[in-house]
Amino acid sequence: MNEPLLIERSKAGRSSYQFPQLDLPRGFDVALPELPPTLRRSKEPRLPEVSELDVIRHFTRLSTMSFGVDSGCYPLGSCTMKYNPKVNEQLASLEDFTAMHPLQDVSTIQGCLSVMYNLLEDLSGITGMAWGTLQPCAGAHGEYTGLKIIRAWFEHHGDARRTRILVPESAHGTNPASAAVNGFTVTTIPADAEGLVDIDALQGLLDDTVAGVMLTNPNTLGLFEKHILAISEMVHAAGGLLYYDGANLNAIMGMCTPGDMGFDVVHLNLHKTFGTPHGGGGPGAGPVLVSRDLVPYLPKPDIKLVDSGYAFDWSSELSIGKVSGFWGNFLVLVRAYSYILRMGAEGIRAAAAHAVLNANYLLSRLKGTFSVPYGERCMHEFVVSLEDLKEKTGVSALDVAKALLDSGYHPPTMYFPLIVHEALMFEPTESESPETLDELADTLIELAGIAASDPQRLKQAPLTTPVRRVDEVAAAKNPILHA
Repeated sequence: MNEPLLIERSKAGRSSYQFPQLDLPRGFDVALPELPPTLRRSKEPRLPEVSELDVIRHFTRLSTMSFGVDSGCYPLGSCTMKYNPKVNEQLASLEDFTAMHPLQDVSTIQGCLSVMYNLLEDLSGITGMAWGTLQPCAGAHGEYTGLKIIRAWFEHHGDARRTRILVPESAHGTNPASAAVNGFTVTTIPADAEGLVDIDALQGLLDDTVAGVMLTNPNTLGLFEKHILAISEMVHAAGGLLYYDGANLNAIMGMCTPGDMGFDVVHLNLHKTFGTPHGGGGPGAGPVLVSRDLVPYLPKPDIKLVDSGYAFDWSSELSIGKVSGFWGNFLVLVRAYSYILRMGAEGIRAAAAHAVLNANYLLSRLKGTFSVPYGERCMHEFVVSLEDLKEKTGVSALDVAKALLDSGYHPPTMYFPLIVHEALMFEPTESESPETLDELADTLIELAGIAASDPQRLKQAPLTTPVRRVDEVAAAKNPILHA
């Protein structure tokens, strides 16, 4: 299963391309600037000489080595790896969108601005916020932008004491990182016995140095913060703002909104929640939506509906400025808008309902085999602990995750959140059928049995993948980043 490089398949004289016949008159010459010697090649480049069929087969074989939602179940907890409808891809590939340039005159991009304006209206409604920006190019970029808005709010109001952000101990790792990048110090909020925010601990941390609290609801354990209205009142009473990490919006969209819960700033992950491709490094989109008081601080330019159509508005004096080279990852925005239009309000609500149903069904199948440290019921995702299995058999969560690869499944999220030992986090999303969930549950239960009877087999997994088990500690300490 080791695929040779094209240069290793090279045979002199073979070619996979043919240049068109020269249509310029012979002797035609264009004066080109002389390249300095330092930029000239001393010898011809070593390029592979292969046939077209060699090229096609090479890249086709490589494509089968990459796992994706289109090839199998991808229950990666906290990432919402749902199916990406192909109609969205077709619309995003229309030349009317792909041929646009962000520096065209605004009169020539009215269709694109219409998509962006209407998408912002839809996202504002889904989140219960007043308005937003589409500039951020990923979730973490959205976090950076949202926290920058919070910082600007307090600076404008002359409140220089507010330099702290409170983050739950089960939060996504980007939360404290985004706060630190914006110059805040981070204080951790412990969890209570139920895995929710410890209200008493939060009350003790709130003072006039706190700028905001970052939460996602449901939280990373897949549990709904049932005291969210009390939390919102506490934060606002202390003069702080409440930030919503939108990674888990898939559980509640159409059911309730962050605005209903009292959040002031929201970032979304269009490449998770709204059916656009996710993984492989991008592209993503992380829009930020805010409450009415924070609208003036949004990045420039805003998109306005005026008498002549749509226009960019650069006028806000309180704006934090641009956070992207242009207007965001536009074709991802097209996919998300297509998804929302296709689903409609009832479809969005149904997607959330089925995501929660699927997660609870899978949890019900697994809780007799693996320990469930928090909650008998969940929202869109759940976390099991393999700590007991490891103590009895020596088989770790990592071993089981690797063995899933041999069975044709992408592993769930491992060892996160840190408050659960030997954690595996599953999020089946609304995309998977009951049959697929049963097959996945049967496989996991079978692997638990193998752990008891033949633990060494799981410790050697995966056995069928192009790359076998790697030394992850050595790879982290001494990464090889080039061939």
